[in-house]
Amino acid sequence: MVTKDLQTRLEEINKRIDDATRRSGRKDKVKLLPVSKGQSPEKIKYFQRQGFTIFGESRVQELREKDEKLDGVEWHFIGHLQRNKVKYLMRMENCTLIHSLDSWRLARTIDKRARKNNRKIPVLVQVNVARDPNKFGIEPSEVKDFVYEVSKLENIRVEGLMTIVPYSENPEEARPYFKQMNNLKNMLCDKGFNVKELSMGMSNDFEVAIEEGATIIRIGTKLFGERVYN
Repeated sequence: MVTKDLQTRLEEINKRIDDATRRSGRKDKVKLLPVSKGQSPEKIKYFQRQGFTIFGESRVQELREKDEKLDGVEWHFIGHLQRNKVKYLMRMENCTLIHSLDSWRLARTIDKRARKNNRKIPVLVQVNVARDPNKFGIEPSEVKDFVYEVSKLENIRVEGLMTIVPYSENPEEARPYFKQMNNLKNMLCDKGFNVKELSMGMSNDFEVAIEEGATIIRIGTKLFGERVYN
């Protein structure tokens, strides 16, 4: 019964992704990142059987615990990353992307720890596009200079941008923020930065995000169902 529910959820999400992609006239493929925070290893294994190999986690300890129980998984870290936890991620070769680079101090710590582990870690710069005082991220006006400085670090590779917009019952309220993020990405590309990824859109607004240029959408409970724990 659980498997049937997960299958139904996945089919619905895929249809909505396809419809949003078609509406926006895009030819590139949007990547669905299943966010497994608070979900059981059994549910993750189901999605592995459906061909998913990459999952998103927002807590370092939970990621490490799941990694010990699961084989063949790559992890994207999508939560706020404390500098004292960076060392654990850098020791995990299957942690392949950090979505939430949100400060210069964090960038320097990641660079230092990546160097110690002989890695060059891909990251996305988190942008506080709504200028929400309760959210982390770089101010939109500072993105270009920030990316320029981070690009000088030898063990970090900036691959794109990420944002978390304020929650709203009406997904259309997120559209101006997503549009601004796409504009920032295009501006960086015009300046010569090789930023391909735009991680934005979650369960309640991913279709609008796709229409405005998201390359990665992060879906949790809409895909997995309710969390076992928060």
